[in-house]
Amino acid sequence: MDDLDRRILHALQHDFPLAEHPYEVIAAGLGIPAELLIERVRGLLDDGVIRRVGVSLDSRKLGFPSTLCAVRVAADRVDRAAGFIGRYPEVTHSYLRDHPFNIWFTLIASSQERITEILQEIAAALDLGPADVLNLPMKTAFKLDARFDAQTLRPAQGGSR
Repeated sequence: MDDLDRRILHALQHDFPLAEHPYEVIAAGLGIPAELLIERVRGLLDDGVIRRVGVSLDSRKLGFPSTLCAVRVAADRVDRAAGFIGRYPEVTHSYLRDHPFNIWFTLIASSQERITEILQEIAAALDLGPADVLNLPMKTAFKLDARFDAQTLRPAQGGSR
């Protein structure tokens, strides 16, 4: 990763414009052709430096409930379980943990009823009992500004709000 990649990461995280052609605006600000910017962003995506480029909406302000969930599955069923869970568009994050509850994920749905329905479907499909599924709704929101320092690729300091 060179200096241009670092500048691109900074621009994508801090200065993404609300414009009809945002990559052209970013490219102009960086002093490079839009084609080069798109090529570099694709390379950063392919290399796993960038996981996703997209909007992040405040689901609470839109009236959508969210919850943190976890399931306990046998080690030999983790891949199948993770694949099934990841099929739901309401799942926004999913990760493995070295813990009895080994797959954790967040759900944002149109209603609490939909969250319950999804968790029931997951439990049924994976043959899990009630004690194998956790639903941990948020009580207090703490919003962290998860931007990364492009020089070190570590979370930027002082980013919470």
